[in-house]
Amino acid sequence: MAQNGSDERDSLLEKVRQTVVGAPRNIKDPSIFHKISLVPLLAWIGLGADGLSSSSYGPEEAFRALGQHTYLAIFLALATSLTVFIISYSYSRIIEHFPHGGGGYIVATHTLGAKAGVLSGSALLVDYMLTITVSIAACGDALFSFLPLNVHEYKIFFELFLILLLIVLNLRGVRESVTFLAPIFVVFVLTHIFMIGFGILSHLPQIGPVVHGIRTDFNSGLASLGGLGMLALFLRAYSLGGGTYTGIEAVSNGMQIMREPKVQTGKKTMLYMAVSLAFTASGLFFCYLLLNVVPGQGKTLNAILANALYGAGSLGYGLALVTILSEGALLFVGAQAGFIDGPRIMANMAIDSWLPHRFASLSERLTMHNGILLMGGASILLLFYTHGSISSLVTMYAINVFLTFSISQLGMSRYYIKNRFKEPLWKKYLPVHIIGFVLCFTILIITSYEKFQEGGWMTLLITAGFVTLCYMIRRHYNNVRKAVRKLDDLLLDIPTSRKANMEKPNPQEMTAIQLVSEYNGFGVHTVLSVIRNFPNLYRNFIFASVAVVDSGSFKGIEEMKNLEEASKATLQKYVDLARHLGFASDCRYAVGTDVVETATQLCKDIKKEFHRSTVFTGKLTFRHEKFYHKLLHNETAFAIQRQLHWDEITSVTLPIRLDL
Repeated sequence: MAQNGSDERDSLLEKVRQTVVGAPRNIKDPSIFHKISLVPLLAWIGLGADGLSSSSYGPEEAFRALGQHTYLAIFLALATSLTVFIISYSYSRIIEHFPHGGGGYIVATHTLGAKAGVLSGSALLVDYMLTITVSIAACGDALFSFLPLNVHEYKIFFELFLILLLIVLNLRGVRESVTFLAPIFVVFVLTHIFMIGFGILSHLPQIGPVVHGIRTDFNSGLASLGGLGMLALFLRAYSLGGGTYTGIEAVSNGMQIMREPKVQTGKKTMLYMAVSLAFTASGLFFCYLLLNVVPGQGKTLNAILANALYGAGSLGYGLALVTILSEGALLFVGAQAGFIDGPRIMANMAIDSWLPHRFASLSERLTMHNGILLMGGASILLLFYTHGSISSLVTMYAINVFLTFSISQLGMSRYYIKNRFKEPLWKKYLPVHIIGFVLCFTILIITSYEKFQEGGWMTLLITAGFVTLCYMIRRHYNNVRKAVRKLDDLLLDIPTSRKANMEKPNPQEMTAIQLVSEYNGFGVHTVLSVIRNFPNLYRNFIFASVAVVDSGSFKGIEEMKNLEEASKATLQKYVDLARHLGFASDCRYAVGTDVVETATQLCKDIKKEFHRSTVFTGKLTFRHEKFYHKLLHNETAFAIQRQLHWDEITSVTLPIRLDL
């Protein structure tokens, strides 16, 4: 009865989990890549929303920094549009060179080296955590602009709820979350095109007087501030408005989810985002200037603009409300980029051993489950640390974004200089990246200097801490790799004098089922341990392996085929070894995203064929067990053993000692 009750409870929990997250996907479905990939329009919504939503807070920060010198907004509008197109074009070039995604991390690693790569990757990860927090905090500010000041104290709890909702949506899958959010994006685009267009067209008669006022105020400002003073003020406002460009890299980071042909899809998405962002940001600057918008307490500039533009009547209030609601909703959509791209950066870094390897794994929904949870948890911590302050968050956000931008532009500049004899169009593309580097590095330096005391120090400290952690993780994996390599040197070329046993394994004989991954000293040591510890007991060896589909292999049908072929080749080496040691041998393999679940089912299937069998696994054992070993090494052997024991299948875990 107790077991039946436990089974019913597990079944109920599984139903609830699948209702929230969704049913597992079939990894062998030949159309799986088509089903979960995004066409340019959906990619623009899922990734471009981050860039477009930044127009809700980037232009506002820049305009506020002008103070009384709002006449400079006309120049900010032009500079902002130009910067958007320069950075977007340079990232279109990056998409062509790195079509599998990874953005700044991959660019820096391949063009400047591993040290620049881990710095860029760490900055990107903190950036995407802040992407979520900034977008949600700005969403709260926009929506609460229409609520009384006395309810603003509950804003942070509303923002917490939104982050939790996004975590659930992304655990279900990228395409599902983007499709759900698409109507929000469309409403934002339509309402803001109307607001900007109506704002400019309805004030055409005022353009002449405004232009005249700009000339007068410019001359007056020039006389009072001087040329250098005015330039310094403009550069400060331009740099503090750097949040406007923060979502541009999202497309190059998220190439894995693009529909084939990926490069063309990515470049179209980048074009859509650049045009929409340049139009919206520069249009808002023009409207602020034409309507002489003045900041107010508890309201965003866009809320003040909408109210001033549409008037105080019920229709005007309704239009303003819908416009700002769509803005808040788009900021909610913009936070999506952090959940799409952040875990992918983590996965790339995990594959290179800068982060725990488990961050490269995929869930049964083919989402990066661990990365999504970590990104969501970190964004919640940042939200409460800053109390949802947009000024503090945007400062932290912009510094890391432009650190990554600068490294990427420098890396591509170095690439074209180094390969100028191989790249016929290097003279055409090199200036774009040099100009991009100058712009991004200027914004980085000015923002860091101006806002160091207002949150800049914290983002630099967090990024430095993250880089240090990455080096510690990498050093541990390197030490383990060196220790395992010693086993390879000792065991991979062991002499075998016997003639190979080519008999087919007899299901009636005692059989050792050994789970293996790569062909290395670790696996060979386990084979020899079975023979040594159980002499003359086993007549057959069946080698079993799980071809794990992680973010490194989940890039297309060809990659999946290569993964299966590699698994077969590895297993055949173990089969040949066992045969030369005198045992009848064969192999089995399965493909899956979860090692424990797939390996357990594979062993159960083999057990049905070979009834008199024992499952063997190997596990690294450290002389001095540390608290972080379980995080960095996923205890797969024990997890499989627990599952098999529950199914009454004998399983033995053999230790492989490492003196670390």
